[in-house]
Amino acid sequence: MKFPDQRSFIISALLGLIAFFIAHTMSAALQTQFALVVAISTLLGGIITSYFSATSFESATDEAIKTKTIYVGNLPYRANESVVRSLFEEQGTVVNVRLLKDKNTGKRRGFGFVEMAEADAEKAIAALNDKEFQQRTLKVREAKQKPEDSEDE
Repeated sequence: MKFPDQRSFIISALLGLIAFFIAHTMSAALQTQFALVVAISTLLGGIITSYFSATSFESATDEAIKTKTIYVGNLPYRANESVVRSLFEEQGTVVNVRLLKDKNTGKRRGFGFVEMAEADAEKAIAALNDKEFQQRTLKVREAKQKPEDSEDE
């Protein structure tokens, strides 16, 4: 479960208080019970908070989409995804790590792909290319796109 950040929490609390005062004012004018005041303020606070949460979530996902895939070659065969992830996280945000294995033997093939935030990818390539890692010299560069099969027809 992901907890809201401090800013979202403060906004939710303030909106809840505003909704409570609006509901309390309405209840004083209508001579209603305290339970109704709580119910109305909770409803108003929830509606307003969900609206603001949905808008901030949409903008956060738009920013997170921009990634770049990096080829990593000459990896040690004993290196796993978590070790490679931690190596690249020193340079920036890592979205995904895929190390390829041989279909027949199941052993790692010594290369893979790291998907990183686009802003951090060039920094990672510059910092890690030709770097010594577990007694191997890494080859790190931007991954080439797979050719489409439909172009051959």
